[in-house]
Amino acid sequence: MKIDIDVSMTYELGAERTALLALEPARIEGQVVAEEQLDIGDAELRSLAGEMGFGRRTWACLSSEVMRLRYRARVDVDRALVRLDGLPAAPMDTLPTDQITFLRPSRYSQSDRLEAFAEREFGRFAGGERIKAIIDWIAAELEYAPGYSDNATTLLDTFETRRGVCRDYAHMLCGLARASRVPARYVSAYGVSVDPPDFHAVVQVWLDNRWHLIDPTGMCGADELVLIGIGRDAADVPLMETPDEARLLDQRIRVSRA
Repeated sequence: MKIDIDVSMTYELGAERTALLALEPARIEGQVVAEEQLDIGDAELRSLAGEMGFGRRTWACLSSEVMRLRYRARVDVDRALVRLDGLPAAPMDTLPTDQITFLRPSRYSQSDRLEAFAEREFGRFAGGERIKAIIDWIAAELEYAPGYSDNATTLLDTFETRRGVCRDYAHMLCGLARASRVPARYVSAYGVSVDPPDFHAVVQVWLDNRWHLIDPTGMCGADELVLIGIGRDAADVPLMETPDEARLLDQRIRVSRA
């Protein structure tokens, strides 16, 4: 599937007039960036590797306080749909070093606080069947509610309120998977079917010695997602970081089939 991405952002930056951006699709198996263009007026740009070497980030150093950004790309996505049935979970003592990080609790996904719940609710399942049971539980228990949560909302907040957006759904799946001893990493992405249109958050789980991509909101299939970056939770993959305060003036994201 060919996917077109069109992002426009206008921010008023602070005195340092500097922003670290995570907008560009990662060059990974399953997706090929056929075309892309990043335009930021009056800016000096410098690229660096993304978190854990996945994807790419860009420093933008501006000569004015207002950053007007336009990013466009076309990405060819060739990724199979996920089938979890029958996929085994790896014993903890056989996990590669890179996967052990994604078993640990993190700032927004306090998985250690849900271990007893995960065992009580999903203990009769294992491997892919357990992850599928968790996804079904999330679909049944959580209400997608734009504007209800914010950047301070954690997994425990969402577990209590049962409301949130893609970010909160992703933290929930990461937390319950890790509480079930299945490595899970938070993924920032573009999604074709995201409603309302916005940057998206999904999850990869480690089963049968590979990462499997899941959208816990159910909005996008694996073949409708363009991955940007990975981390333990949303703190690792913000779309923009600045050394001082930045004020949003306008932001629009359009993701569509070409």
